[in-house]
Amino acid sequence: MDVVIEFCSTNLAHGSQKALDALMEDPELEAEIVEYGCLGNCSLCATTLYAMVNGEIVTGDSPEELVANIKAFLNKEREKRAELDKLIEQLDD
Repeated sequence: MDVVIEFCSTNLAHGSQKALDALMEDPELEAEIVEYGCLGNCSLCATTLYAMVNGEIVTGDSPEELVANIKAFLNKEREKRAELDKLIEQLDD
């Protein structure tokens, strides 16, 4: 599964930098992590820590919670993918 995690530079300054650093240091995480000047979610950016994960907004009240929520989101995506793969396999039989 291709994973892209995007961060807004302003939100990084508000505290999500610690989340980005933790994700970058995670040897098990296979993701492209990108920093942009702005992701166009200014009202959200002003009130909470967030990242875009494969185009979906994931939030957290702290850097640790943001990392946990990103990992939970990715686990759910993997589960969905596994279910789809099983369905496709059944159709091929």
